[in-house]
Amino acid sequence: MAKAFASAGDMTEKKISFTEVGEGLYAFTAEGDPNSGVIIGDDSVMIVEAQATPRLANKVIDCVRSVTDKPISHVVLTHYHAVRVLGASAFGAEQIIMSDTARAMVAERGQEDWDSEFDRFPRLFEGHESIPGLTWPTTTFTGKMSVFLGNRRVDLMQLGRAHTAGDIVIHVPDQNVMFTGDIVEYHSACYCGDGHFADWGKTLDAIKAFDLDAIAPGRGDALIGSKMVNAAIENTRDFVASTYAPAAKVAARGGTLKEAWDAIRAACDPKFADYAIYEHCLPFNVARAFDEAQGIDTPRIWTAERDKEMWAALQG
Repeated sequence: MAKAFASAGDMTEKKISFTEVGEGLYAFTAEGDPNSGVIIGDDSVMIVEAQATPRLANKVIDCVRSVTDKPISHVVLTHYHAVRVLGASAFGAEQIIMSDTARAMVAERGQEDWDSEFDRFPRLFEGHESIPGLTWPTTTFTGKMSVFLGNRRVDLMQLGRAHTAGDIVIHVPDQNVMFTGDIVEYHSACYCGDGHFADWGKTLDAIKAFDLDAIAPGRGDALIGSKMVNAAIENTRDFVASTYAPAAKVAARGGTLKEAWDAIRAACDPKFADYAIYEHCLPFNVARAFDEAQGIDTPRIWTAERDKEMWAALQG
């Protein structure tokens, strides 16, 4: 490999923000690092996204304890990626919830994803020695389920494929606030390496139809107010479309992965080069867009070895 992936050398600690996005609802954000969400019910707390390690999860717990002493009863995981799920043990929750599809993806590719992400982004895995193993849900569902934290209803829904095949969103109807995971980002690149480009826009349409008052996105600042919510949805749509369209043109004429890389950079660099983790995501986004454009519906499993092979090909 000619050089390391963009995030391999990123060891700078990020500033944490803990923002109230609705009554008893908070977004834990850290300058483009993976976000978590907090939903405070009558008697207990639900966490959305568990972080990459127990060390990082404890930073979320510290923020929770600054606003409530209620026990953490549920951890909800929007998808299977290691940076989202491997810190789950720190919360001590009785219930860990994923979609049925996300659980299947843990079984199919969870260890490979962990190994791959560990090499790509070492800072997020500081303290990895405390990870007890893959995170498995205690509860799964297909379509929709509701969890009641006392009188507070929380709706967990599959609105369509996007960032992964198993994505879910979490909606709190009494505040009309949604935790979207990586389906929506704010001033942060979308990681599309396991994505479904053709479906992503339709899933964004389903989110937009809620006419939300706030969103806690997967990465980037909390989105408060319909103007900011809709701008982030449309910006995410533009990022995904701008990544896929050049790859589709190259694939249609029988071009190469390297040509797709050049075409996507030409389309995306002017608009998104200053986004958090843009350079980190780009090679994986190019590879997946090129695969989907060639008719590969199910994303190929990323491994540390495949990462290096892909990167070598893109470096020419």
